[in-house]
Amino acid sequence: MRRPALALLLGLATAMPASGQTRSATPRMLCAEAIALVKREGAVVLGTGTAPPERFVRDRSFCEFTEIAELRFVPTRDNPQCPIGYRCKEPGLEDWDWDWK
Repeated sequence: MRRPALALLLGLATAMPASGQTRSATPRMLCAEAIALVKREGAVVLGTGTAPPERFVRDRSFCEFTEIAELRFVPTRDNPQCPIGYRCKEPGLEDWDWDWK
């Protein structure tokens, strides 16, 4: 099993609680705690409040080959714009610098 896939499974196991329990959510955490969790786990799924849970990664090595890592800011208990880590996404046209000179 590839390391990113294993890290994702481990991250999901720690972030996905047994039924009836609440999922970890960034609004209940301090910014430093949220950042440390992502760094420690490598990849983790967390709730951010109103949006559906999202997967956050430590760096691009946890993304698929064709994906880029985009810096994410989420609300935490002490910071409305905490730089928690990255999310993996397929690049779109807006992600390329077309202004070549």
